Amino acid sequence: MSLPQYPNYSDSNVDWIGLVPSHWESRPLKFFTQFVNGMAFKPADWRTEGVPIIRIENLNESSNFNYYDGDVPERYFVQKGDLLFGWSGNKGTSFGPFLWWREGRHYLNQHIFKLDPIEKHDKFWLYWTLKAVTKSIEDEAHGIIGMVHITKGKLGGVKIPFIPKVEQIQIARFLNHETSKIDALIREQERLIALLQEKRRAVISHAVTKGLDPGVSVKDSGVEWIGEVPAHWDICPIKFLVSTPVTDGPHETPEFIDEGIPFISAEAVSQGEINFNKAKFISPHDHSRYSRKYKPKLHDIFMVKSGATTGTIAINEANTEFNIWSPLAVIRCSDIADPHYILHAMRSQNFQESIVLSWSFGTQQNIGMGVIENLPIALPPLGEQLQIKNYLNEIGVVWGSLEFEARRAINLLKERRSALISAAVTGKIDVRNWQPPADESAFDKEVRQAGMEATA
Repeated sequence: MSLPQYPNYSDSNVDWIGLVPSHWESRPLKFFTQFVNGMAFKPADWRTEGVPIIRIENLNESSNFNYYDGDVPERYFVQKGDLLFGWSGNKGTSFGPFLWWREGRHYLNQHIFKLDPIEKHDKFWLYWTLKAVTKSIEDEAHGIIGMVHITKGKLGGVKIPFIPKVEQIQIARFLNHETSKIDALIREQERLIALLQEKRRAVISHAVTKGLDPGVSVKDSGVEWIGEVPAHWDICPIKFLVSTPVTDGPHETPEFIDEGIPFISAEAVSQGEINFNKAKFISPHDHSRYSRKYKPKLHDIFMVKSGATTGTIAINEANTEFNIWSPLAVIRCSDIADPHYILHAMRSQNFQESIVLSWSFGTQQNIGMGVIENLPIALPPLGEQLQIKNYLNEIGVVWGSLEFEARRAINLLKERRSALISAAVTGKIDVRNWQPPADESAFDKEVRQAGMEATA
């Protein structure tokens, strides 16, 4: 798809906009819309019935609502299609503009503005313009650890293009159409990733409960979620496979410092591997104290035992000094169990389902170490463990490559989407004469070709 430029440009004198068509101007956002700040609901006001309250997390289509059953002024009501702006939220997720997505009446919480465009401005054009400028706003906003905040005064002072409404409407039509095509392609890649992950889980589960020989004699494992296993395999609780009792990190909050010994908690293994970029740091003295209870070794297996990522498994492939916090349980395999085979077994769909059946709830989901050490594993002889491990590692490389390419395509498509939005709302492309293609199949082919180019 190739679109023309405007015939003449001039400097907008606004950094994020740059050059604009000569007949455009730029003005502060407060000239385009009215701001309605949400009501300051307190947790004590929340109910399980009543009118849903829109909080920051609901902007990303979470249906986890709190409710309020009292009287609220009309200006705090939100309907589907209203333009909202999360002015106190997380970068890249809940900070910025949103078109409200849910039917029915809702109350607006205090960390969100409702933007009511004045009559001569188009709501959808304003949404796309705010999408384009949000990164610039984030850079100027204040906040800590990914959370950013901006006042109504500063947001109202952000300059955006001031253009005829007929062009606003046309830009919005163009972006609504074009981004929906890109979004559809992104969803296809996301579905591919989901299918790959489902296939991977199924193959792993089969390999660690049935083995690689389809003709082998089988027996009942005596464990419902494991089912039948090869007749020569054993069923062992984890406590019989370890060289040291299952343990965890210290049950205290250490003093964190800017530099020192990496200290790993659940967040750092939430993606199934140890991410030292998410580590905090403790002093060598604290590390020495904690190491009396447990000191990490190569190929120790860590399992998250509390919080939202309970059941996530990672293995230590780092030959370096670090320590762990109490949300992580440690499985150190004895010489009868290959740690990478046990890693695959613990990541299998059946084993993960057994974790869900075994955890308990307090303020959050958790699973005790006594429960963990009694979870059963289907254990073949060591030589067969190594064969299964090698097989799963080999096909894991193929799956990992396909998933990597799909994620790369998603990232490139998102970059293309952002660039298209920016180009349209700042006038770098002229869409005044654009119309949806008469032959949508031709357009689909063009977008899909762009997706294939992104993965090439």
